[in-house]
Amino acid sequence: MLSPSHALRPFLRQRSLLQRAEALLDATWCRQRNVRLQVVSATRKSHTHSISSSSKWTSKLIDGRKIARQIHAEIRADIAGWVARGNRRPHLSVILVGDDPASAVYVGNKLKAAQNTGISSETLIRPANTPEADILRLIRELNEDSNVDGILVQLPLPPHMNERRVCNALAPHKDVDGFHVVNVGRFCLDMQALLPCTPLGIMELLRRKGIETFGKNAVVVGRSKNVGMPMAMLLHADGIGETQAGDATVTICHRHTPSHSLVEFTRMADILVVATGIPRLITADMVKEGAAVIDVGISRIKDPRTGRSTLVGDVDFEGVVDKVSHITPVPGGVGPMTVAMLMQNTYSAAVSRIRYETGTVTEYQTWDDESENVAFVI
Repeated sequence: MLSPSHALRPFLRQRSLLQRAEALLDATWCRQRNVRLQVVSATRKSHTHSISSSSKWTSKLIDGRKIARQIHAEIRADIAGWVARGNRRPHLSVILVGDDPASAVYVGNKLKAAQNTGISSETLIRPANTPEADILRLIRELNEDSNVDGILVQLPLPPHMNERRVCNALAPHKDVDGFHVVNVGRFCLDMQALLPCTPLGIMELLRRKGIETFGKNAVVVGRSKNVGMPMAMLLHADGIGETQAGDATVTICHRHTPSHSLVEFTRMADILVVATGIPRLITADMVKEGAAVIDVGISRIKDPRTGRSTLVGDVDFEGVVDKVSHITPVPGGVGPMTVAMLMQNTYSAAVSRIRYETGTVTEYQTWDDESENVAFVI
């Protein structure tokens, strides 16, 4: 009998081929105005896209909002079919600790996406001074609730909480952010897991735009545990493995990379992913002609010309855009894809698409506040 991962491979290959075909057509016709492109799939309903060439950079922009809307529609159709077959609607529980305005906005976007895709959701808000033990207790209750498919703890947490301890308290099969040590370990071994949403979204952008990763030089600037590190793993791992990774040759740069070395590395990149939080760190002289640039950063700065605040990325967009083949805008690039992948992870958790060795996690030890270790029986 085929394992679930083998059983899904024909579908994944077919879906990948369709996405590549769509991206090729998109790239070929993007300079024409108001083209209507229809791609019909045997496994999906037909999707119709409106393509506009109002900007001189249309052919280069990777429109994360547009692709995220496509993914939302696909998930919505899948969930409708899942519910029509008599199954319970997927449910996402979000824990928000404190009153950070940015976190509240992020949570609001996630709940809006859940509603749009047909996922039921709830926000469990706790004051910033809530003891960590109370949050751990709440997580255990959600772990044991059979009506909850996905759990998300909005980061960052207040300073008195241990972020790693809280993330590890989640049951791995409900950890839709992909931050639990079991999920991190599994995808590092190229095994099925709930993957971190931002790197997963970037891989989906590359696939849907037909940007080849096989054998390419990829540089990831930033080594955070939630973005940079998993991004590098997904770009370099074996494409025939369970994570459907990129087979690229990957270099990781970070804050201790000397500036002259950083320039040398980034100039070699066919694919450049930047996730540092440093506004306009990457300039035109640091980018290879024809490279694909993925800008994860987003910072609010004051425009010296107008005096108004504006959102910018880690890449000097105006300086770089004429030199590259593809680039994500800020905002509207990676951000919407992160939310879309959260919805995908929640649906996957609900239908048990991710298999933990024997099918499901059957038992897990609740977090011991006095220990840094937690054991799982899977």
